[in-house]
Amino acid sequence: MDASVLTDLPAWQRLGGAYTAEEIAQQPRMWTALADLLDDAQARIDRFLGDALRQPGQLVIFTGAGSSGFIAEMVADHINAQWPAEVRAVHTTSLLTHPALYLRRDRPTLLVSFGRSGSSPESVAAVELVRDRVDDARFLDITCNADGELARRGHGRSDTLSLLMPPPSCDRAFAMTSSLSSMLLAALSVFDSAPWPQRVQRLRSLASHGERALQAWDAAVGALAQATYSRVIYLGSGPLEALAREAALKVLELTAGQVLALANTPLGFRHGPKSTLNGDTLVVMLRSAQPLSRRYEQDLLNELRGDGIAARVISVGPDGDDRADGDFVLDAPTLDDSWLAPLWLLMPQCYALQRSAALGMTPDNPFPDGTVNRVVQGVTIHSHG
Repeated sequence: MDASVLTDLPAWQRLGGAYTAEEIAQQPRMWTALADLLDDAQARIDRFLGDALRQPGQLVIFTGAGSSGFIAEMVADHINAQWPAEVRAVHTTSLLTHPALYLRRDRPTLLVSFGRSGSSPESVAAVELVRDRVDDARFLDITCNADGELARRGHGRSDTLSLLMPPPSCDRAFAMTSSLSSMLLAALSVFDSAPWPQRVQRLRSLASHGERALQAWDAAVGALAQATYSRVIYLGSGPLEALAREAALKVLELTAGQVLALANTPLGFRHGPKSTLNGDTLVVMLRSAQPLSRRYEQDLLNELRGDGIAARVISVGPDGDDRADGDFVLDAPTLDDSWLAPLWLLMPQCYALQRSAALGMTPDNPFPDGTVNRVVQGVTIHSHG
């Protein structure tokens, strides 16, 4: 299959990927819409949070499962570094199995849940778990579905704030794309310590840069996806480690596991995972904006390119003097890595879409047999009493 332009929806309709293509392409518009939405909701958000983040005894848990859990990881450390409160990421899939490791009855806890549908069994059960096991518990639900269980159950409760994303971000396709980037940027905007107007302006700046990235990278990503790499390795450090995991998951999902995708850190990769390299491997480094991190990344890029074992080694990130031919770079705004993550995610999303189509699959539903579902099924929630 020849690569199709991301915005050629009739072509993607024929390929069974119109929803995925449209939802990737609409992300800059969603970020602009999110800026307007958050501007309108500022007073309600500020009233709900109060001074909780300034209290050292306050615990804030960002949570979700799968891609939503990766949002939590991309956000938590960045926010934790700014406030006296303890902020951490815990996937619902760990919170439900080992609640005693994370919850204390006498510790005020704010559970921030991410959910595209808001109806996954783990998301709903995590809220009930925290409500049952913590005396002073509150809940901020960041979700894309006004009709989902999180929004429905939280409606009218004084201990809960539901923050709904722009309606088109409730992705219809199998894979989370615009839902993920919208919820990620919403959390950063709500919890960052920068003045509110500055946070909202960041969203508008990222939207502008996102439009440029999609236009600049479209053809090159399509061409890259025509190469028959059977392994893809994404590498990232700090918040970009979770971004690498999300990027790898997109390839696994949209190719139904036909392409093996792994994630690691630039420093961790040498500690065993480097053994996965062979002549059929594509390595993608997700570049940090931090100078120290970039030096470590560049060391590994030089090493991997010099080894000549992997079929191809490229990077995605801010433009700089260390760019190489074939890298996906952008003159990015001066922001921390968590804020820039949605920009760099555009390339892996487009690659997964194009690779799926190149394999003759239907990206909107890569599992027509129902073995994996858009909203997780088959989960039994067991009593924690």
